[in-house]
Amino acid sequence: MSIWHSTEAVCLILGLICIFYYIGIVGYAGITADFAWIWLMGAAFLLAIAGGMAAESRHHMAVLANLLRAAGILMAIGILVVGFIGAHIFAGMRQKPEQNLPYVIVLGAQVRGTKVSKALRKRLDCAAEYAKENPDTIFFLSGGQGDGEDITEAEAMQEYLIEAGVDAKRLRMEDRSTTTWENLKFCNELQPLHTERVGILSNDFHIYRAVQMARQQGYEDVCGIPSASDALMQPHYVLREVFAVLAATARGKMRI
Repeated sequence: MSIWHSTEAVCLILGLICIFYYIGIVGYAGITADFAWIWLMGAAFLLAIAGGMAAESRHHMAVLANLLRAAGILMAIGILVVGFIGAHIFAGMRQKPEQNLPYVIVLGAQVRGTKVSKALRKRLDCAAEYAKENPDTIFFLSGGQGDGEDITEAEAMQEYLIEAGVDAKRLRMEDRSTTTWENLKFCNELQPLHTERVGILSNDFHIYRAVQMARQQGYEDVCGIPSASDALMQPHYVLREVFAVLAATARGKMRI
């Protein structure tokens, strides 16, 4: 089999994988899963390349061949960008949390009504474990109220941690923020943290961007505390995070 036909087959297989993974995301997280459409776009792109290569091999159309080469270059650039940023994201995921931090910021995530989501529950379980192992740490619970949320994320987080056995005196609520940037900014306004040793606790895929944003805001001694993520959703989360890193960098809110 020639390289041309091998590439055609690879694009076809990857396109089908993207479609089936999209179906898996929707089945697991629902049709409104954030950014899930990117997998359908990827499938359409890959299947279009595979179909174009099949047509070009039959009819030898020069214009189509040039379009396919351009698409191939675009795909190669995309792979390099995803690989480069993904390496930083994976490095953040492997961080070992420092012990005995005086302060930890727990970043909020979606609350459904008054109940924490799966992603937020994993963050809070990690926070509860850290609280047990580090009894002097103060926790800043950061998250405002968004669509579909009957209470602020900070309030839901506080209730969850108190039920998990964390003393309410160790919890500080920041209940205005709606983005990662605001999480960090408003916590620092609640109490000056930028000169303190601070841990940032979030799902593992989010750690790199959160820590880099904190440094961009002037936090001098900051580290990540990664919590687990859903295994099925992890490829989606990482790919979504690549785009989030690119967007934050373009807006000057972090440096890669």
